[in-house]
Order: sequence, then structure tokens, then C-alpha cells
Amino acid sequence: MPVFAQQRTIGGVVADKNSEGRIARVNILNTNTKKSVYNNLKGEFKIDASIGDVLIFTQKEHYPDTIKVANFSALAIYMRPLAIQLKQVTVRDTVLTPEKRLAMIKSAYSKIYGPNPSALVASPGAGVGIGIDALYNAFSRSGRNAEHLRQVIDWDYRQTVIDYRFNKSFVASVTKLKDPQLTDFMQKYRPSYEQVTEAGEYEFIATIRRNHRRYVRNKSSFELTPLITPPPLDTAR
Repeated sequence: MPVFAQQRTIGGVVADKNSEGRIARVNILNTNTKKSVYNNLKGEFKIDASIGDVLIFTQKEHYPDTIKVANFSALAIYMRPLAIQLKQVTVRDTVLTPEKRLAMIKSAYSKIYGPNPSALVASPGAGVGIGIDALYNAFSRSGRNAEHLRQVIDWDYRQTVIDYRFNKSFVASVTKLKDPQLTDFMQKYRPSYEQVTEAGEYEFIATIRRNHRRYVRNKSSFELTPLITPPPLDTAR
């Protein structure tokens, strides 16, 4: 009970370090309480934490970031994109299927999956994008923490499956949208894992077109507000 006595809700925003634009679908994990949340489409998040807790931020297109809570002020987290790393290894995300990425992560990180990776029912993936080594080191103290890591990777795999089918080229060909409207539309009307894996091609395209009509009618409601950076924090990293 004393561990959580001074726990409070901390808020903040997450943005791309290069463009300073807000980013969504970021997982925020409190390694002390083992609880995690996802930020919203505006990049905003709220999570319960105490002074000294360590928060880990993960998103499939960015390097993980870790902070130690020093106070309860609002946080501005800037995550470094993975684009440079992808060029260095000469592997393009648009070429790799989720299954190939899964094979890569099973081969590279067998210490997480054990000697029989195929025994994992919900197959996670995105080997290049999730920064597994950094996360594994944070969770390796107990089997329970390692299992939570499996769940995080499983979520990341599902997002990769969605991205593979609901990609910019395909959505642009259906809607005729261009950036920044294309990105805005895809964030607002992102399908679920079940929709992507169960819908046939005709049904999938019909759903995108139906959502596009809604988007055009209510376009102004979905535009994100500019990022306002909270005052600098004296945060130990």
C-alpha cells in the first residue's frame, strides 16, 4: 500500500522528435505498477504514477523512450523515428509481410520466446521497429514481466498486420486523398485487427469508401490542433 500512496495521474503529449508533429498509437507502460495505456489521436495521454516510477514509451515507427518520474508536471515526450535505422539495414517495411517480420523476431529474440517460438499462440512481430533489447532488459527480472512484454509485442504485431493492408498507397487509391488529409483520415478511421483479417476485398474497400464520405462531411472535426510544448522538466532519464 505505501508504494501507491502518493500515486497521481500524470498527463502529457507524445510527438515525433524530427517533425515535432504529434504521434498516436503509443503504448505507455509504468514498469512499477505494470499497468499500461495508449495515447489518443491527438498524442495526449494520462497514466497513474508515483515519484521514481519508470515509464516506457513504445510505438512501432519510433525508438522506445524511457523516463523516470521526477514530479507530477505535464510531460512532453519526443520519440526518435526509425527511418534512419531502416535504411541502414536495407530492409523496407513495405516489402516485409507481418509473417516475415515475425520470423525475424523469433530468430533474433529467442530469449523472450524460449526454445520453441512456434508455441506462442498470438504471434507477435515488428522485429525492427520495437526496440526489443531495451524493453527486455527492463522486464527481465521476472517471468511475469516477460509475459507482459510478450503482450506488448503481440499488440505491435497486430498493428503491423493492420498497416500491411490499410497502407497509404492502397487507401489513397480508394479515396484519392493526399497528405495531410490522407494521414488524418487514416488515423481517424483506422480499422481493427479483426476487420483487417476477416473482411473480404469488396467489403474492405466499401468500408473505406463509406468512411471517406463521413470524413468529407465532417472533415473540420478531425483536424489535429498544433502541438503545445509544456515547460521543460528536470527529468532524470
